[in-house]
Amino acid sequence: MVKGALLVAGTTSDAGKSVVTAGICRWLARQGVSVAPFKAQNMSLNSYVTAEGAEIGRAQATQAQAAYLEPVADMNPILLKPGSDRRSQVVLMGEPVADVDAMEYGALKDLLRTTALEALARLRERYDVVVCEGAGSPAEINLRRGDIANMGLARAAGLPVIVVGDIDRGGVFAAFYGTVGLLDAADQSHVSGFVINKFRGAPELLQPGLDTLRRLTGREVYGVLPWLDGLWLDVEDSLALDNRRVAVRGPHGRQTLRVAVVRLPRISNFTDLDALAAEPGVVVRFVTDPVELDDADLVVLPGSRATVDDLAWLRKRGLAAALQEREGPVLGICGGFQMLGREIVDDVESGAGKVEGLGRLPVRVEFAPDKRLGRPEGVAYAQPVRAYEIHHGRATVEGGEPFLDGCRVGNVWGTTWHGVLENDGFRRAFLADVAGRAGRDFVPAPGTDFARLREERLDALGDLVERHLDTDALLRLIEHGPPELPFLPPGAPGGTSY
Repeated sequence: MVKGALLVAGTTSDAGKSVVTAGICRWLARQGVSVAPFKAQNMSLNSYVTAEGAEIGRAQATQAQAAYLEPVADMNPILLKPGSDRRSQVVLMGEPVADVDAMEYGALKDLLRTTALEALARLRERYDVVVCEGAGSPAEINLRRGDIANMGLARAAGLPVIVVGDIDRGGVFAAFYGTVGLLDAADQSHVSGFVINKFRGAPELLQPGLDTLRRLTGREVYGVLPWLDGLWLDVEDSLALDNRRVAVRGPHGRQTLRVAVVRLPRISNFTDLDALAAEPGVVVRFVTDPVELDDADLVVLPGSRATVDDLAWLRKRGLAAALQEREGPVLGICGGFQMLGREIVDDVESGAGKVEGLGRLPVRVEFAPDKRLGRPEGVAYAQPVRAYEIHHGRATVEGGEPFLDGCRVGNVWGTTWHGVLENDGFRRAFLADVAGRAGRDFVPAPGTDFARLREERLDALGDLVERHLDTDALLRLIEHGPPELPFLPPGAPGGTSY
C-alpha cells in the first residue's frame, strides 16, 4: 500500500489547488487508500465547524468528505480570517487566539510553525497518505522567510510538490516557469512537476508547449484537467465569485425564482448559497448595486467578517435604503441577520460601540469577546434543520415569530445559523413560501438532494484525476518523493531557509 505525502501548490489563488486536492483525495480513497487532507495555513472567510466544535476552512471540510472522513482541526491548524485589509483573526486549532496586523503576525510565527508541523505529523501517523494544499503561490518571495504554508512546509516535512496552473486565465506556461525560477535551489528541489487546470479545447494543441516546458524546467507535466462546469462548491474565497458561472436548470414549475445575494466587501460563508444555486429554476446572482435588487424575488444578506463596516458600506452604496424600503422577501444569515436588527453594540470586532441597524427585525446584537462555535439543530416549516454557527455577536430577539434561533417579521427572516439551506426539506418549504409571497409561479423540484449532489461532484473530481492525470507517476511521487531535479536559473538569492 502506498504511504507518503504530497503538497499541491498553485501559480495563483483560485488556480484550482482546493479542487485538485479534493480530487486526489477522492481518487485515492476509492482505491482503498487511507488518505486525509491538510492545509497548514488558510486565509479564508468560508469556514466550517467540526463535530468537536473547532473552526476550520470550508475547503478542508469538503476535502475530508472527499476522503470519506469527518473533518478535524488537524486538517487546518491555522485559519486566518481577514477583518480588514490589514488585520486578521488568527484561529489556531479551531479556536480564535488573536486579532493581529501583518507586523504583529510575525511574532506568532514560531508558535504557528510548531503547531502546523505537529498537526501534519499526527495526520501522517494516522493515515497512509496526506494530501497537503498550499496557499496562494509558493513564488510570493516577499513572504518566503518564515513561510509555513508552501515551500517552508515542503522543506520542513520533506514533501514533493506539484504546481497547479489555471490555463483559462492565460499565461500558464510563463507562470509555471516563473514559479520555479523565482525559488532558491533548495526549494526548487521539491517542485516535481505541473498540472494544467481548466483547459478548454483540443489537448493536442497544448503538446508543443508541454514539451517545451519539460525541456526548459526538467520537470514533468502530470496531466491536463479539462474544464468542467459546476465544480464551484465550497470554494476558498470571494475571488472565485468573479468567475462563478452557474448553469441554471429549467424550473420544475412555470417560472424561475430570482435570488439576489448582496456581495459584501467582507462576505463570509457565501457557500450557504450553493444549495439555492443547485435548485432547478433558481437563479442566484451576487450584486453590489441597489438597482439589482428591484427584480429579485428573494434578497439574501449573507454572513460578514466585519458586520459594522459592511453595514456602513451598505449605507454608502444605497443598499441599506433599498433593503429598508423593500417589501419583498429578505433573508439575513449570521452577519446579515445582525444588520437587519435594530441595534448593534460592537466593542469587539470594529470597536464602533453602539450602531443603528436596518431596523427590519426586532433584534438587538451585542458582540462578545468569545466566539460561539457549534452544530445546532432545530425545526422550521415542520422540517428538521441541522446547521453550524460561527459568530461573536449575541442576538437578543425581542419580538416577531420564531425562526430557528432568530425570527421572522412579515417578509423578513433572520438566523445566525449557517448551512440551513442545505437541508432539503426545509429549503423546499422555504422557497415555496418565498415564491408565494413574491407572486411567482415557482415550484421547488421534489427530488433535489444537495448532499448527493455534493458527493456526485466529488466523484467527478476523482474521475478527472483518474482519467486525466498520470496517476502511476503521482503514486511514485507520493511514496518516494521528488527525483533529482535540475536547478532553474536565476533562482532566489540564497538564505531563504525555513
